[in-house]
Amino acid sequence: MAETNKEMRMEELDIDARQYQKLFYKSPAGMLLLDQDGNILKANQAILETTGYRFEEVIGKSIFDLFVEEDYIEEAKINIKKIISGKDLRHITKTRHKSGEIFYSLLKETRIKLNDGSYGILSMQIDVTDIKEKEEKIKYISYHDQLTGLYNRKFLEEELKRLDTERQLPISIIMADVDGLKLINDSYGHRAGDKLIKRSAEILEESVRQEDIVARWAGDEFVILLPKTGSEETEKIINRIITRTNETDTIDIPISIGLGYAVKETTDIDIYKVLNEADKNLYHNKISYGKDKESKIVKSFLDSLGTQSGETKEHVQRMAQLARKVGRRLNLSSNELHKLYLLAYLHDIGKITVPANILNKNGKLTEEEWEIVAKHTEKGRQIALATSEFAPIAEEIYSHHERWDGNGYPRGLKGEEIPYLARIISIVDAYDVMTNGRVYQNSISRDKALKEIKDCAGTQFDPELVDIFIKVILDE
Repeated sequence: MAETNKEMRMEELDIDARQYQKLFYKSPAGMLLLDQDGNILKANQAILETTGYRFEEVIGKSIFDLFVEEDYIEEAKINIKKIISGKDLRHITKTRHKSGEIFYSLLKETRIKLNDGSYGILSMQIDVTDIKEKEEKIKYISYHDQLTGLYNRKFLEEELKRLDTERQLPISIIMADVDGLKLINDSYGHRAGDKLIKRSAEILEESVRQEDIVARWAGDEFVILLPKTGSEETEKIINRIITRTNETDTIDIPISIGLGYAVKETTDIDIYKVLNEADKNLYHNKISYGKDKESKIVKSFLDSLGTQSGETKEHVQRMAQLARKVGRRLNLSSNELHKLYLLAYLHDIGKITVPANILNKNGKLTEEEWEIVAKHTEKGRQIALATSEFAPIAEEIYSHHERWDGNGYPRGLKGEEIPYLARIISIVDAYDVMTNGRVYQNSISRDKALKEIKDCAGTQFDPELVDIFIKVILDE
């Protein structure tokens, strides 16, 4: 009876061994049997297919020579010791293909007793490259700004906590924002605004050191984190940003970046107070210099308008000179004269939003094209309102195509409902166009132009202003 039981146990052991062999070699997961030095004793077909080797190329070879990336060798040796001591491991690691290509493997590894009584390692491996790449992509997206590729606010806030230590002192923070983004968005559209943001981000990245962190904070705002950096080095970085900014144009618009910084010198200062101080310094600098920057952007719009339409510099200069003569004849105050002078230059600034092929079309506009052109007064008002210097003439820009009889646009204002300066500039504009012509319109004589304007008194133009304007021209 005892002998029979012994035979049954031996038979069961034989079955277990055969099942183990079948599971090992037929498993869809890659399988390796290793000794405690990492030498390969057995390998199944799945691991060969995954790594690109033949059976005879792996048996007896070390995993360190075939599969383990150099950066992971020390970690792999430590893991082998853990497994041999009886600890099961489950981890993801980089694995080297025969071709040299790197992929990710999920490893489940356990200790196993070998035929000679020593311990080895049974390693099951699954290619999880697709999953790992998706994880890496998700991680990248969660920490990076989609438009610029810079780090985002979430990442920067984590870095502020991580780097807020004594050994990183002094820590400098630069706050930066892109001037005129709303102007660009309103004038050229958000695609152009995005281009401006991306180029500004490139300038910031090009101006800092490798160890510095540049992040998009929000909208047109950026933050630069400078560990182990005091005021002197921070100012050098700011000067590099300014230099690169001055050397760079995009979409025919000068890039302008507002900057402010603060430094954390001691551990007792809250890092967010330093961030707020940098923001306040940025705001102070923008108040001091912002007006000039806004004006430069709008003036660049005028240059752009001149290249894409008949709205030449000479046209607006003639208008400005003539408008000033009319304004003086009307005894306008110096403030009103200045506004009229600006209006002569900027009355059609909204046309930069109109495609050149429509502006210069030699023929009748379609209904759709006319609607696009008609919106230029509203766009012009938006541009003017975005600047402190030109906001006072925003309503006049909006109204300079209104007619005395109420049949103008965009609001159909009538008579004295139309702003006074807009009524003046509409006459000046019409006269200069008639006497100097356009791409789509031949010029006419002074007398014919004056007759045309007189014929339109009471319908298109303010009749009193027409009389005064004619006197100004005849007195020249």
